[in-house]
Amino acid sequence: MKIRAFALAAALAGLGITAVTAADEPQAVRQQLMKKVGQAAGALSGIAKGEKPYDAEIVKASLTTIRETVKVFPSHFPAGSETGSETEASPKIWQNMDDFKAKAAKLGGDAEKILAELPADQAGVGAALGVLGKDCASCHESYRLKKE
Repeated sequence: MKIRAFALAAALAGLGITAVTAADEPQAVRQQLMKKVGQAAGALSGIAKGEKPYDAEIVKASLTTIRETVKVFPSHFPAGSETGSETEASPKIWQNMDDFKAKAAKLGGDAEKILAELPADQAGVGAALGVLGKDCASCHESYRLKKE
């Protein structure tokens, strides 16, 4: 019983350390947030391509993830977090923060509009991805460094 309690305490302490580390490392947080958006877009893409059956709950959850994630995403770009070997963030973000935030807001707003009239089939999901994909591309073209 003592071993189980010790293991639980160690695991909880590890979670606390991870949360503090992530809070102190905006690059790691940004990457986690973009992974969430990528997974949501991937789920929508699977439906749009017919690789997965249409599922309204998956569509709704994916669009909600995109909408909610991009609301907080721009806040994880504090001054001093623009350098590092693990970042794909262009220094242009910090030079044009208002435009960067506007692009994120456009993606979130478009996701909100699409959620309000939830796509009802594969074709609707494809059309939604067309809109969201343009928003993503607009930001990535301006503010994401190309991988070498």
